[in-house]
Amino acid sequence: MRTPSKWEQKVQQNPDHSHWYVQRFRAMAAQGADLAGEARLIDAMASRGSRILDAGCGPGRVGAFLADAGHTVVGVDVDPVLIEAAEADHPGPTWLVGDLAELDLPTAGVTEGFDVIVCAGNVMTFLAPGTEVEVLRRFRGHLNDGGRAVVGFGAGRGYDFETFRTDVSTAGLAADSLFSTWDLRPFTTDSDFIVAVLARR
Repeated sequence: MRTPSKWEQKVQQNPDHSHWYVQRFRAMAAQGADLAGEARLIDAMASRGSRILDAGCGPGRVGAFLADAGHTVVGVDVDPVLIEAAEADHPGPTWLVGDLAELDLPTAGVTEGFDVIVCAGNVMTFLAPGTEVEVLRRFRGHLNDGGRAVVGFGAGRGYDFETFRTDVSTAGLAADSLFSTWDLRPFTTDSDFIVAVLARR
């Protein structure tokens, strides 16, 4: 039996949480907030017209920017409310409900791999505990040759950076680069955020 993710547990405790989350980002977008920092980095890394997987896409802010930049985008999130919002607000990309620990896009009809996988928004810290390696392994399996996965999350959320780096290796990936922000500031032992660019070992 599948273990609910931390996000799903949060929604079980507060059924309005997903709707609040959607409205929060709609309000920030309406106020002109810059919500595209992660997407700008991914766009800069990707060749024009790349295939990009937005893993843990939420209501679609990252994937939508990348689709508008001319990439082919597939977004996956475990929360159907967030996927519904992505479909409503950002038509164009393929938005799918799914657990990243069970990611198998060919069975959903998405047979081509990806040049870049982006996993932003602290998604790794909302997974079901113990599934982190499997999620990273699934990312590896969906990458095209030469593809890269970019994962970012903050400290103090129950998944420390050293454990993550060990999990990356266990999953058959290696960190090409480590940063402390999505605008590429250096990663140090004092950093409270990590942005890891990963490739197959």
